[in-house]
Amino acid sequence: MAAGRPYRSLDIPLALLGVLGALFLILRPLPSVRSAAPGVPGVAAGGQGAAEDSLDAVRLMSRALDVLPEARAEAGLPIDKRTDINRTGLIGIEMSPTTTSLGHLEAKRTTANPAFAGALVRMLREAGVDRGDAVAVGASSSFPGLVIATLCAAQAMGVRALPIVSLGASNWGANDPRWTGLDILEALNRAGVLDVPILAASLGGEGDAGLDMAPEGRALLRRRIGEWGGAFLPAEDLPAEVTERIRLFEAYAGGAPIKAFINVGGSWVDMGTDSSILKLRPGFNPASEVVLAPAGRRGLIQAWAARGVPVIHLLYVKGLCDRYGLPWDPMPFAPPAADAAEEGGKAAPTGRLHAALFAVLMAAGIVWIGIRRRLG
Repeated sequence: MAAGRPYRSLDIPLALLGVLGALFLILRPLPSVRSAAPGVPGVAAGGQGAAEDSLDAVRLMSRALDVLPEARAEAGLPIDKRTDINRTGLIGIEMSPTTTSLGHLEAKRTTANPAFAGALVRMLREAGVDRGDAVAVGASSSFPGLVIATLCAAQAMGVRALPIVSLGASNWGANDPRWTGLDILEALNRAGVLDVPILAASLGGEGDAGLDMAPEGRALLRRRIGEWGGAFLPAEDLPAEVTERIRLFEAYAGGAPIKAFINVGGSWVDMGTDSSILKLRPGFNPASEVVLAPAGRRGLIQAWAARGVPVIHLLYVKGLCDRYGLPWDPMPFAPPAADAAEEGGKAAPTGRLHAALFAVLMAAGIVWIGIRRRLG
């Protein structure tokens, strides 16, 4: 009995600590859903407003990915699950008459991730774009995922996006003449996911005249633009094309300044013909950091920068992933941050109750040991 006396004095404090620990685990408040958002890929840092816009953009692009497979199926174009592993409706085919250049399947799949829409909110904010502003978009069909991410980000922010679409596309982009960049945007407008005016369309490709396509491909795209019924931009020399596009952008902006130019892909008229364009960083670029080529070789990127307009450059996908913390070729896509946090919040109480139960059992065990020692 005397040997057990030193332990008896610890029985009640230890049991009390166990019970208090259990109560702490049960009653400790859950972390805020919103506070988790900035650390998740695709969700912008910079305050609650930025996080909310990012989440809205990610969710809007997720809706787009729900609509597009059905729209493809209605057009008689089922998804190839071997290449479009996330079933987005945004992955094209390897070769077609409207294919312009080399493209990588993994890059196209990567940019179909709705997290890119959240990252675009961050880029637009970096560029100083705010609600009610107008932005010009050079939308190459090589990266339909990046085009949609841009438009979803703008719509979530209350920004007017003004896209001009070029229809030629590299491998695995919107390079199926039955499912072009125009078809994708029209499907999303019809479904009410987007509400975006398409200013005009061009053939794209080399010289913006489809010179790197098969002749059959050029004919198919001209026919598609004719069926669409909107403005067709014929190929001209580079300075004339740049001037015409700037005129169109400014006309649709209705006198409001263009606050940013977003270049999607490697369009000839957007990139220009000077090698200095290769120095451009992926993502946001202040106008002062864009190297200006001689006027005759400037594309829209450099023409806008010369006017003091910042540029968002969406071409080098690996660089975009590295700079903005986005995953490469993920499968499956992660859910929007708040949805993931809410799921975690639902699971957290269960895990917490298990831990609390364990602590209570430990406390009960300590009390039982004390009782046995007293009886012994």
